[in-house]
Amino acid sequence: MSARPTTTISRSSARAIRRLTTAAFAAYVLLAGIAIGASVALALPVFDPRQSGVDPVVVIGATGATVALLVLGGLAFATARIRRHAAVLESERTDLREAYDRARLDSLRDGLTGLGNHRAFQEELDAQVATARDDESPVALLIIDVDDLKKINDRKGHAAGDELLRTVSQVMRANLRRSDRAYRLGGDEFALLLPGCDLDDAGIIANHLLAATLSGHHGRIGAFSVTIGISAFPTPSADRQQLLHHADAAMYSGKRHGRTKVERFDPQRHGIADDPRTLAQLVASVERVTSNGQLRAVYQPIFSLRTGQVSGFEGLVRLGPDAEFDEPTALFVAAEATSRTIELDVVCAQTVLAGARDLRPNQYLSINLSPRTLESDAFSPLEVVALARRHGVPPEQLVIELTEREAVEDLESLRAAVATLRRQGVRIALDDIGAGNAGLRLLSEVDFDIMKIDLSLVRAGATHEPSEAVLRALGSFARQRGHQIVAEGIETPDLLEAVLELQYDAGQGFLFGRPAPTMAMTDLKLVDLITDGSHSEDPAA
Repeated sequence: MSARPTTTISRSSARAIRRLTTAAFAAYVLLAGIAIGASVALALPVFDPRQSGVDPVVVIGATGATVALLVLGGLAFATARIRRHAAVLESERTDLREAYDRARLDSLRDGLTGLGNHRAFQEELDAQVATARDDESPVALLIIDVDDLKKINDRKGHAAGDELLRTVSQVMRANLRRSDRAYRLGGDEFALLLPGCDLDDAGIIANHLLAATLSGHHGRIGAFSVTIGISAFPTPSADRQQLLHHADAAMYSGKRHGRTKVERFDPQRHGIADDPRTLAQLVASVERVTSNGQLRAVYQPIFSLRTGQVSGFEGLVRLGPDAEFDEPTALFVAAEATSRTIELDVVCAQTVLAGARDLRPNQYLSINLSPRTLESDAFSPLEVVALARRHGVPPEQLVIELTEREAVEDLESLRAAVATLRRQGVRIALDDIGAGNAGLRLLSEVDFDIMKIDLSLVRAGATHEPSEAVLRALGSFARQRGHQIVAEGIETPDLLEAVLELQYDAGQGFLFGRPAPTMAMTDLKLVDLITDGSHSEDPAA
């Protein structure tokens, strides 16, 4: 924050000082003239004290006394004037200082909620971390996001949304200690600084806050929910920047995986938090990837486990040498955290479709879309259909894969988007079954055509009897529903043999072929793969 500005003198005070200076100078000239005149008179030869009968000493004394009285009177007058104007100046300085202090407080306060604003938060965050470091004590940070504020604004108007935000601030004030500090960072995002709290202490306070929001005792607002991300200094966040970044990453992860929850920072789960870039810098990096052609397509073949023929290809993206991310996963995590998933999904689909020139009529091309994209109002399912047609891929040869790793927020919107795609002839696959947080819920709530079993479950099923039972149950479910079932991650002859015993329809994995820039069309002899343990036509060779 900048230093307090230097106090300035008002125009009226400046004019008064100029008048005072002029008067003092005139008095000085007058007194000097009198003194000089008296001295000259005394020195004139025509002045004869014997004729006048006046003693020269008396004349000189009277003249000196007169001059002294005039000087003292002038000084007293000037002093009084200066003191009066000095008092005026001091009063104006006090008023200016108070006005500055009021303006500074206003600049640090959120006008809607009365909490500290983003600027105040940044200043206090610096101070709290510095104090915690000096005292060797912890300080925790909670980043709080109000769930579904946009829907409330759209359905009930912004006045209702503003009332909800004020209610959030009231709940925070009612449930904090005297030493805690609450802020509104902007929009629907708030922050809490908890001095003396570690990660466990902060978790207790955060859960208490979440329970308070869900209680429903908030007048007309009723029950509402928030998502809270937590981190703490010095563990697990080693400095001020990490503390903010880690809490933010935990909150975004909570938003992506169900909302209405408290999520602590976990280095293993919140990969974006280890990225030193700010969210604004990540936004710019993602936009450069999506706009500058920094993605290239690769295709992994999917083989029929009945005939050994290529059934289709899964189109994936790889990063070019100029991309600012180490791997595609980091790019997608950054896109989710910066709300750029839709833009990235569309660019990835376009990249994959543009390179699918060798696709045969009896094969399909599978591309990945986030459920977040399909359920968003900002995305039209017909957009991807038109994009496929533009690149020569008819809807009947297109498969959209939805990952099960992400929780669905708006199930009705997702169902509507899936129905629109299926009416156009596009098939829908549920990807990563067995690896996600949503379990098997989507299988019973959304119409799918293809079930793709995650490689972790496939590997476990080859050596672990309970996992094999799950794989068999999934196969039975697929046959009952008329779904095609695809095993991912087939990398060894033992895994292939286990999957063949399950009588799955198709499979993909490094044993069959790695993702490659071109579409490999060589059919497989599955028995030979089991007996030989290798595949000479591996595209990666």
